[in-house]
Parts: sequence; structure tokens; C-alpha cells
Amino acid sequence: MTIRSVRYIWVGALATLALLAVAGLVVALVAGTQAGLLAVVAGLLLAGWHHLRSMQQLALWTREPIGTPVPRAHGVWGFLFADLGRRAKLAYDMRERLSAALERFRDASQAMPDGVLYLSEHEAIEWMNRKAEQHFGLDHASDLGVPVTNLVRQPEFGRYLASGYYAEPLVLVSARRKGLTLLVQVIPFGDDQKMVVSRDITQIEKLETMRRDFVANVSHELRTPLTVVSGFLETLMDGWDDFPREDIARFLKLAHDQSTRMQRLIEDLLTLSALETGAPAPAEERVDVAGLLREVHQQTDLLSGGRHEVTLEIEGDGVLLGSQKELHSAFANLASNAVRYTPAGGKVRLLWKRDAEGAEFSVEDTGIGIAPEHLPRLTERFYRVDLGRSRETGGTGLGLAIVKHILSRHQAELKVDSSLGKGSRFSARFPRARLAQT
Repeated sequence: MTIRSVRYIWVGALATLALLAVAGLVVALVAGTQAGLLAVVAGLLLAGWHHLRSMQQLALWTREPIGTPVPRAHGVWGFLFADLGRRAKLAYDMRERLSAALERFRDASQAMPDGVLYLSEHEAIEWMNRKAEQHFGLDHASDLGVPVTNLVRQPEFGRYLASGYYAEPLVLVSARRKGLTLLVQVIPFGDDQKMVVSRDITQIEKLETMRRDFVANVSHELRTPLTVVSGFLETLMDGWDDFPREDIARFLKLAHDQSTRMQRLIEDLLTLSALETGAPAPAEERVDVAGLLREVHQQTDLLSGGRHEVTLEIEGDGVLLGSQKELHSAFANLASNAVRYTPAGGKVRLLWKRDAEGAEFSVEDTGIGIAPEHLPRLTERFYRVDLGRSRETGGTGLGLAIVKHILSRHQAELKVDSSLGKGSRFSARFPRARLAQT
């Protein structure tokens, strides 16, 4: 109630009493003292009834829902109700603004990529977003008010929460969701309250593991040829005149072969790095399939050196939309692998077939084949079924990984069928959208 409203009430009350007193005096002078007194009493009762009725309206209004209009009244109570109405509207508007702000905050918290838990001073869960439910295996409907350590029963989490030292986050491998790794950070706030923020770092952990494996594999792959080259050079430097010319030529050829292998390895690493880091695809070209396959067939025949029967079959040639350089690399990798893993006298068949659903390039061989347990891992970097044979034939262990990425950039799929001791079939299946009208 404002000072202005209080003033209106007092002024109104005094005016009413004064009016009644004047009326009573007038009546007393005209009709006698007793009649005037009765008039004053009647006036006071009427004014009191009016005030009581207005106060009753006010009391009933305070019990109505927020936003209910104030009662209508006359006189000083009309001024009072008007002021109360303005104050109630201001409070209602402020409440609505605060409610909207809180709702926006909740929506923003739900949209966060991180999990958020609010804990009380006794570490009971006061609020959580959906990501926190997923990360910790919680249920918003039943877990509010429950101590978090009763639900997340991992000793390392309990120790971290109780330690009071939160400068460094906790890496937590989830016990409820297999394969999930979380980065958990506790942030104290308010009166001994805590906010627990969780982030899914599963993919980052996998990438870090891949990076470590990659560095270890590259170091190992480069160390072997470097050791060979260095050994031959040291041998020749220490006793050049002690070896016949034929041995020197053989040593230099072996050193040259190893240096060539290192060069191929570095080139494959650069190619794979560009593909894996999402380098922009080259401008699409209209690739003449027949011309590309004849070139790959010729190179495969040269690589075989007459040790295999290499054939090419084209059923329904056409034009592929994509990168000529990348497609040549993928097809040549598949064909060269067939030559490397097929003993002398075997057959290598290159086949292009077009149908209503798209087209398929296949390489079939009568080589050593691949055991079923190796098939899911063939496209991993540096994965080799036969380590010794791969190195003997000059393989880098990156060919199929490169093929997989190139085909993915062309919306194509690699399929492998193989039987141990009977041979293999590697197929690149292209969707119809990748085929241009000739």
C-alpha cells in the first residue's frame, strides 16, 4: 500500500466523520438532540458497513489465483484497489518474466552437449539435464533428491566428489554404458552446492589411441627399410674393395628397393592423411570407365611381369562422375593387391559391370585367400593378414584404407568375399547417381 493510498483512506475517513458530525448537528438543531444523535449513529453504521464490505472483498481477492482482477469499489476503497491492482500487475509481470527466463535457462541446459547435475549440500540430485541422464544412467522421474553416490557407484567418482579438489577433471570410464568414457568436472557454487559437468570424450579417446598406434606403426614401418639401407651402406663403406662388383650391385639394388618402399609409404601416408582429414574433393570430372580400366589393366599386367594371367572384362561401359586420379588410385590398389597375393601361375580378373541399380568394379583372383576373422579389419591402417608376404611384395599396409576413403567420397561401398586357399573378390559398388549419361 502506497503513502498516497494511506492518505486517501485517512482523508476519506475524516471527511466521512466530519460530514456525519455536521449532519448530526444540523439534525440536532432542527429536530432535537436525540434525533441528531441517532442520525450520527446511523451514518457511522453505514460507513462501517461499507468499510467492512470492502475489506471482505479485499480478503477474498487475496485468495484468488494470481492475475485475478481486483474488486470494484467506490470512494477511498476505489483508490486503494486501483493501487493494489497496479502493484499486483507489476508483480505478475515480473513473475512471468522470471518464469520465462527460467524456462529459457532450462531449455538451454537441455540443449547443451554436456551433462549437467545440480547437487545439494548433502550431494542429493536437485536437477539434471537429459545428457546427464544418458551419461550416468539416471532417471529424472525417480532420481531427484537421491544422493548421487547412491546411483553412480564407481569408487573413483566418489573419491573425486569427496576430495574437494576439483582443479583437474576426472576421466571416468562408465560402468553402466560399455565403451563410454566421460570427462567429469565438479564446480562448487552457492551454499555448499555443486554442479557436476560431464562430457563424452569416447571419440577423442579413440582418436588418441589411433594416433599412438599410427605413430608406432609408422616408426616401425620406416625403421626396417632404414636399417637395411643403413646396413648396406655401412658394409660398403667399410670394405668397398673387399666385395666383387656383382655383390656391390646387388647391395645397391636392395638399398634402392628399400628406399623406393619408403617413398611409397610416405606417399601413401600423405594420401591417406588428406583423405582422413576431410580435404576438399577435387572437382568432379566425367571419367571414361573403359579408358581408365584399360590403363589399370596395363599397369597390373606390368606389375605381374608375366607371372599371372591378367584379364579385363567390361559389360556396359559408361561414364563415372568423380575424381579420375582418386578412382585410378582405388582401382589400381585393388588390382595390385590381387597380384601380390596370388602365386605365380594364378589368375587375376578385372571386371566392370553396369546394371539398373548402378555399377560395380570387381577384382577376382585365385590367390591365397583370407580367413574370415581377418575380413572386418582389412581396411585398418597397417593391418596385414600375412606380414611377411606383404613386405616381400612391397606393400605398405595402407592400400585398402585409401580405397575405403576414396570410395566413401564417391558414395561407393567396398565389399570383400574370400575363401582361404581359393582366392578373393574385392568389389566397389557405385550408386546410379554416380553414373552419367553417355
